[in-house]
Parts: sequence; C-alpha cells; structure tokens
Amino acid sequence: MDQSPSITETPHQSVTFAAGLRLDCGRTLASVTMAYRSYGTLNAAGSNAILICHALTGDQYVAEPNPETGKPGWWEIMVGPGKPVDTDLYFVICANVLGGCMGSTGPRSPHEDNPDQPWGTDFPQVTIQDMVRAQKLLVDHFGIAKLFAVIGGSMGGMQVLAWAALYPEMVFAAVPVATASYHSAQNIAFHEIGRQAIAADPYFYAGHYWREGMRPERGLAVARMTAHITYVSEEALTRKFGRKLQNAEGLSALGDQFAVESYLQYQGSSFVQRFDANAYLTITRAMDLFDLAADHGGVLSRAFKGTRTRFLLVSFSSDWLFPTAQSRAIARALNHVAANVSFVEVQSDKGHDAFLLDEPDFHQTLRGFLAGCAEHAGLA
Repeated sequence: MDQSPSITETPHQSVTFAAGLRLDCGRTLASVTMAYRSYGTLNAAGSNAILICHALTGDQYVAEPNPETGKPGWWEIMVGPGKPVDTDLYFVICANVLGGCMGSTGPRSPHEDNPDQPWGTDFPQVTIQDMVRAQKLLVDHFGIAKLFAVIGGSMGGMQVLAWAALYPEMVFAAVPVATASYHSAQNIAFHEIGRQAIAADPYFYAGHYWREGMRPERGLAVARMTAHITYVSEEALTRKFGRKLQNAEGLSALGDQFAVESYLQYQGSSFVQRFDANAYLTITRAMDLFDLAADHGGVLSRAFKGTRTRFLLVSFSSDWLFPTAQSRAIARALNHVAANVSFVEVQSDKGHDAFLLDEPDFHQTLRGFLAGCAEHAGLA
C-alpha cells in the first residue's frame, strides 16, 4: 500500500474559531477548525435546522459522495429531498467531530506549537462532550439559536444525548439511535483490542509514523476488522457468507479463504486509505470515557432534569453492541423526569449497522416523529 507522511488533506469546507476551546481534560486548544457540510436552506427564522452527528468512522459527507473515497454519503438513504430527513424542509448540518481526520481539528492537524508537524499522539484527549461543544461553535456560527432536531446513531447517539444534557434549551427534538448513556466494559474491551493492534504495528513508531514516512496500516486494518464484527449480527453474517469459500476448490486447498475472511480483509484495507490511526485512538477513547450518569452524580435522570426536549429513542433487536436494554434505560431515566419520550425497538436481523441500512420501519418512524415535531414547532 502507498505510504505517505504528508499531513496535507483533501480541502474540506470548514470554519476556524480563533478563540479556541477549553477541553474536559483541562487543556485548551488555541483554535478549533470544524469541517462540515450542509444541505437544504435555513429558513428566515432559523428554526428548521437539523444537526446530524456521525458515528466513530463517519464524517461530514452524510448525503453526498465522499471526495476522498468517491463512495456515496454514509446516510444518503436517510437524508435528502423527500427522504425521512427531508432537505426540502430542513436545513441539515453534519460536522466532522473534534479529533477526527476529515478536516476538523484532530491528531492529523498541524500542531499549534509546531505547524510543520501534526499533533499525532500529542493531541489532547477529547470527550464526547468536547465534540458537542465544538459543534455548538459551528451552530452559533450559523446564527441558529435553537436546533429543530439533533440526530445520530452509535457514537452519534452519544453526541445527541450530550447535546440534550448540555444545551437542552437549544434542542427541540433529540433522536439517539442504537446508542447508550455509557460505553460498556465489553465495548471498551473491543476498542482496546483495536488500539493494541495499532500500537503493535511495526510502523506505528509510538504514534509518530509520519516522521518515518509510514502508516500503521496492518494494525489499523485489524482494528477495523475487529470493530466491524461488532457492527453486524450472527444472522447477517450467516445469511451473507455462511461457510462459503471464496474459491470453491474445497478445504484441502491451503490457500482458500472463507468468504467472510475476504470480506473482513476488504473492510480493513479500504479503511486504512481514509482514516488516520491516531484519530482512531483518540475517538475510540472518547467513546470509552462517555458516561452521562457519572457526570451527574451517578443518576442518569439528573442529566435531563427539567428538559423540554422531545425524544425518540430507537434500538434494533439484533444489536448486541448497543442492545435494546441500554435504550430502555435511557427511556426510564427520561420518564423519571417526565420528559416527552417515545421509544421504538425495530425488529431487524442486521445488527448494529441496521441504522445505516434499508430499514423501512425505522425510516417511517423517524419521518413520522419529525413531522409531528414540525407541527408542534410551527414548521408544518
């Protein structure tokens, strides 16, 4: 694979905030750049804005081809004219998270003390809440006083919960999908396997791989493969691959691969071409640190006390990464403070990634929820 030490990125639409940002870790970024894309038109009242928060390996290209990979936007099935998140009705914003590698400030960005070198492993640890505070800078930049909705799945759902807790007055509706109020020990364990794979790559060089003109591609690929297994269900893997061999020559052929092996290797090899290893370390740790109840005396309901935000919680029956029980726990916490909350478990055998795929029940549910909220908000 091509190795490149360059920190030059594909140009991304972005805005830089010279005042910087104070982080939960106690450090302050002197300035913050947020790369983003927007779709639709902001109405005169500024009341039709929807913020979409992406998951771990997502980016801001939610509804258009990614300029680096050429692949369709990661949620084009959901966002666009006439789609559940209808860009004929709503002004949609999606930003690359703080700590990411698609134009927002992160480990691949020039170091503020040495602009000729990237931050790398010197980049300070960020939290989900830090990501949300950086997004708020962008929302304020647009002059939006209140978001009509904040929507996100997986890590994006964690950001939605953080938005509802940090800025309840700014969120009319919140849609956390396939997510949880904290990262479980099992999920942390899977992340640690990935991080250790990256660290064990001979080309990692303690996170300073660019100095050697290298990238820890094998380690990052293994990290992606490990994570990808958690995104799909056993049923989905069996249906798609079963025990099929890539070349049907029989198990006696030493070089034969199971089809599922080839699939995972493809996932790994394609991932390393678009993602930075240090960004992966930073973002996975941010997910691991997320524990909304811990930030409120160990009582989750306190995070939402007095909220007037309308919530739609969505889980998927075969999601074992963020199982339905975790969404139910959030619903109970919201009920405890008499919040306006709806909860739906979508029956699906596609696993955690179901929120990214063609799931008509989910799409219909979200469309209906947004329509109802639009009526109450005076947008309909």
